[in-house]
Amino acid sequence: MLVGQCPLCVDEGGLSVWQGRHLRVIRAREEGFPAFYRVVWNTHVAEFSDLDEAGRLHCMQAVVLVEQVLREQLAPTKINLAALGNMVAHLHWHVIARFDWDSHFPGAVWAAPQRERDAQREAAVAARLAEVDAALAQALQAWQVYTDR
Repeated sequence: MLVGQCPLCVDEGGLSVWQGRHLRVIRAREEGFPAFYRVVWNTHVAEFSDLDEAGRLHCMQAVVLVEQVLREQLAPTKINLAALGNMVAHLHWHVIARFDWDSHFPGAVWAAPQRERDAQREAAVAARLAEVDAALAQALQAWQVYTDR
């Protein structure tokens, strides 16, 4: 894929939560999964192994931090992590707060639904996302200041 054609090179990829020098965190717009975040490497690389050791460590530290904040803020049943890149060959990690009531649980968000969506519970999670985003931005900014020393 050419960089000019890569959707994550030409667009944020979702609602921008935080932007750092090397990566950004966005909240994706994934129907039925309100707490679906992505950690996106800013420069175009296709694979995790394209990063040097310091870059890989930096990226994974950000993924872990996003996971921790989602756990603290939303108390999900599980956090799903994935770095598929089959549709968009630009390095990004999915960090998804999952709940035992969501339509696909315990299957993957890309699998067949297990039950009907629970609009009321989805809306309750969605109502909390502004404060979750703020907590993520604050934690990521503090971490960035620490890692830039």
